[in-house]
Amino acid sequence: MAKKKAAETAAGGDDAAQDEPIVEPQGEEASGTIEGAIAFADVPGGRRVLHSRRSFTGKVWDVTTDLVELGEGTVVTRDYMHHPGAVAIFALNDNGQVYLVRQYRHPVRTETWEPPAGLLDVRGEDPLEAAKRELHEEADLTAATWDVLIDFFSSPGGSSEGIRIYLARDLAPVPEDERHDRTDEERDMIGSWVDVPSILAAIERGAVAGPTLLLGAFALDAAMKADFATLRPADAPWRRPPARGEH
Repeated sequence: MAKKKAAETAAGGDDAAQDEPIVEPQGEEASGTIEGAIAFADVPGGRRVLHSRRSFTGKVWDVTTDLVELGEGTVVTRDYMHHPGAVAIFALNDNGQVYLVRQYRHPVRTETWEPPAGLLDVRGEDPLEAAKRELHEEADLTAATWDVLIDFFSSPGGSSEGIRIYLARDLAPVPEDERHDRTDEERDMIGSWVDVPSILAAIERGAVAGPTLLLGAFALDAAMKADFATLRPADAPWRRPPARGEH
């Protein structure tokens, strides 16, 4: 085990300029019990990090390398994307249609249909305010009613990205002279109103694959069938992972 730990430490590197403070675990009890069983809920709380360094610094996200103690003498090295997090918006009109955009996503070489969305890359910005900004910029819309539709981790085995999807209703168009001037991949985005059954049918035949679209559509379908009783307030607590630069 001593050899294993030494090897893991060497893999973590010793660049003092990139070393980051040791992170102590912060455990939390599971939220109660259901009929004598442990509640069905994720349990937050990190394991002890013996060493942490930034392996790569990017424009939007970084790659972090941690030496993690899992207990009972087990120590592992884990590389993961340290992501600022994001918000997405399902804008629902009075006809039961959702506004979606088709945007080029270079890593998958595909123009994917997605709800308007954006990074939480402005330090200290409230997620709801970020969602309002993105709806304005990408859809030329404002909304009077906001709720939380669903929260999720996009790829918790390799990324710290947390995404919150809001449901926006009571919509209104942004005046022409106040609309955002789109650039880069957003410049050629196509927007369209799509009804929920059509979205679900496209998912079933494998025609769309964006995670925010899939998870948001399933959550919205469930909410509509429950007369929106499943929604949470727009300011509901969010177990969002530490943002880029916060760990």
